[in-house]
Amino acid sequence: MKTYQRSRNKLLLIQYHLVWCPKRSKPVLVGEVKERLKQIIRQVVDELGVKVLELAINPDHVHLFVSSYPTIPVHKIVRRIKGRSSNILRRELPELLRLPPLWTYSYYASTIGAVSKETVEKYIEAQKGV
Repeated sequence: MKTYQRSRNKLLLIQYHLVWCPKRSKPVLVGEVKERLKQIIRQVVDELGVKVLELAINPDHVHLFVSSYPTIPVHKIVRRIKGRSSNILRRELPELLRLPPLWTYSYYASTIGAVSKETVEKYIEAQKGV
């Protein structure tokens, strides 16, 4: 079942599959870093008014499936998550300071439409075990 966002005069279904990775694809997203990153991502998307549908954090990349409003550009979602998480993680976990920046500048973003929501959810769910 698709989850539409409703307001007085709108019915929306805008979903993004987002992927990004640490600089040089270093496998640093494990243990305490992984758990803290989950908290930070959920906090940031809540502040933006975005809803997390699925989240998988692998040692060398992040998959995030979100539902958003059209007034929130996808680059703003990614930039805010990457910026805030880098700042907080590097402050709280000094071992991350040995990486120049925590994240690469690039990211992958896809709207959901060409494939079903279930396909993306199954893919992300499978990534959790990797």
